[in-house]
Amino acid sequence: MIEDAPDVKVKRKIIFVDDEPNVIQGLRRMLHGMRGEWEMVFAGSGKEALGHLEQEKFDVIISDMRMPGMDGAQLLSEVRERYPNMVRIVLSGQSDEETVIRSIGPTHQYLSKPCDANTIKATVARACSLRDFLRDEKLQHCVASMKSVPSLPSLYVRLLEELRSPSPSIAKVGEVISSDVGMTAKILQLVNSAFFGINRHVSSPTQAVNFLGLETIKALVLSAQAFSQFEKEELPAHLTSNLWNHSVAAGSYAKTITRLEGASGEISDHAFLAGLLHDIGKLVLAVNFRDTYDEVLQLAETERVSLAVAESKLLGVTHAEVGGNLLGLWGLPNAIMEAVTFHHYSDGCPEESFTPLTAVYMANILQHEIEPRGSESEQHIDLDYLDRLGLTSRIDTWRDACRNLVNKGDQ
Repeated sequence: MIEDAPDVKVKRKIIFVDDEPNVIQGLRRMLHGMRGEWEMVFAGSGKEALGHLEQEKFDVIISDMRMPGMDGAQLLSEVRERYPNMVRIVLSGQSDEETVIRSIGPTHQYLSKPCDANTIKATVARACSLRDFLRDEKLQHCVASMKSVPSLPSLYVRLLEELRSPSPSIAKVGEVISSDVGMTAKILQLVNSAFFGINRHVSSPTQAVNFLGLETIKALVLSAQAFSQFEKEELPAHLTSNLWNHSVAAGSYAKTITRLEGASGEISDHAFLAGLLHDIGKLVLAVNFRDTYDEVLQLAETERVSLAVAESKLLGVTHAEVGGNLLGLWGLPNAIMEAVTFHHYSDGCPEESFTPLTAVYMANILQHEIEPRGSESEQHIDLDYLDRLGLTSRIDTWRDACRNLVNKGDQ
């Protein structure tokens, strides 16, 4: 496993952007006590903020949404293009639906006004700690050595464009999916599987969107297209043969666990997508370091250790960290990056509450336990982690619910 970033007391550089002077003054007063930990700059417009960014390197930008000229969504999109490693946070009051939809892609976190200092501090600390972890030198060297890193799938980009329109249409989303025969077949296969519990046959992408909802369809399209980018590669059969099925099951298990815990729809959607993509780093490593990855697979088999342990020994990084880094490049939310990055090492995450990570961590273990294959089935549950969350007593409930999903598929 990659070592944590060294504990060096370096001030975070944060820029706040809001066109209302009263809001800026309020933030100055509220966050006055953070001057020992943060170096803060306050800008009154998107243009002014970009001017500061050209002169100095910042860790975090926290922006309002509604601003004249360049609004928050435009500003954060520009920041994502120019400074992809910056943490991008929206701090805004009520905003129209179109603006919120446009902000989804370039935004890591969304905070609503009024927001207290402790919430802002906790959000920044969590986001920066994940970014620090993913900027580890060994991981960066590994990524820099890669011959190719998958791009954000084109069909997913088209889907996002429709979803970000002022009035997203289920029919148009269905048309976008229908434009790709392979994706249509994949979506219909998944929708009609036991994992989604639909009691009638679904025969078109539009019907699928109606039954599953836009967020679930978006997750399925992204994950299926991401996996399909590797289909032309000559990868080891024993790596790829069950990986997609395992990923779909893990996504469904994770969503089931979030629902059992009464989590919000957003947490449930994030857990589902993170479950679907949690192992994509295996494919990235196998494509870019084919000979070494053959040795990784052999080491895992002969020593009866997990792939993550074998990867760490031979490559210095694991598929979890590589996958989290990839999702960061794609601009996915921090909660999804976090769940993918720490799905083997939950102790590395600073969060002390139920999150998509909790669901994906357990979903991965339970899927290997319920349908064992090789050394991966021998993973053990970190009871200390679950004890801290007060969730140890929930393990059997989660296990039974996940087994029921498999049993439905066998009927």
